[in-house]
Amino acid sequence: MEIRFDQRVAVVTGAGAGLGRSYALELAARGAKVVVNDPGLLPDGSSRAENVAEEILRNGGHAIASCDSVADHDAADKIVAATMDNFGRLDILINNAGILRDKSFLKMSLYDFEDVLRVHLFGTVYLTKAAFPIMQNAKYGKILLTTSTAGLYGNFGQTNYAAAKLGLVGFMNALKLEGAKHNITVNTIAPIAATGMAGGTFPDEISDRIKPEWVAAMALFLVSEQCPASGKVLSAGGGYYSCVQMYEGNGVRFDAGLPVTVERVAERFPEIISMNNARYFDNATENVLHILSSLINK
Repeated sequence: MEIRFDQRVAVVTGAGAGLGRSYALELAARGAKVVVNDPGLLPDGSSRAENVAEEILRNGGHAIASCDSVADHDAADKIVAATMDNFGRLDILINNAGILRDKSFLKMSLYDFEDVLRVHLFGTVYLTKAAFPIMQNAKYGKILLTTSTAGLYGNFGQTNYAAAKLGLVGFMNALKLEGAKHNITVNTIAPIAATGMAGGTFPDEISDRIKPEWVAAMALFLVSEQCPASGKVLSAGGGYYSCVQMYEGNGVRFDAGLPVTVERVAERFPEIISMNNARYFDNATENVLHILSSLINK
């Protein structure tokens, strides 16, 4: 069965190039009305967002361009207002916009640290905050966030980017619980693709095998009516797709009636950090109850 987005309206940020452009074009090709958001300019000074929107229109689709920056909460409100003014609804939000300010932590200015958080983390929060009430009223919404392997596993010279990207996973973990009551799913994608933002990260011989279109296949499924999942992190790139989850080890329980000393912790530290029989918790309450279970059951 072909997955379609007819009658659906999608906002895609950072859609003037790379992954965002791929998402916007594919959504439009499958029937969605798309708000192409990107404040960036092409080398000739023209708007990247307008360029992609015009491409969609030439191909028979429906789109408008938005050049507001998600990094400003008033501008984020304008993006949603323009969506409602032009299309009257908002069903899908893909938070894809991002910037890089790579440098080792000691050499990085706090301005560069804050700028990256402002676009990736706060930009996602601002736009989602504006869109969420509309989806809540409609009892339908598909929200997609963008994390990174740098946030999930760390990468040298990207403390700002990694902090923002893992922060988005925490944001998803909580928002999925609020969205569930209103038929709103919230998922996160960790993409790997040869894009302008990736720069020269990938050698030429594999760049053609990690195109944005391969990531778009997963991104579009996650925002489709056919996807029931919420609160998932999906790694996607080069034809590889996998779920990423945070697990907690089996741990060690000391007798609550005896003092736990530093020496006792040191003695059993290898057991404490062991991931044998690790388990996943769907929310913080499950985890807290697991930690306190021996005390509660006494």
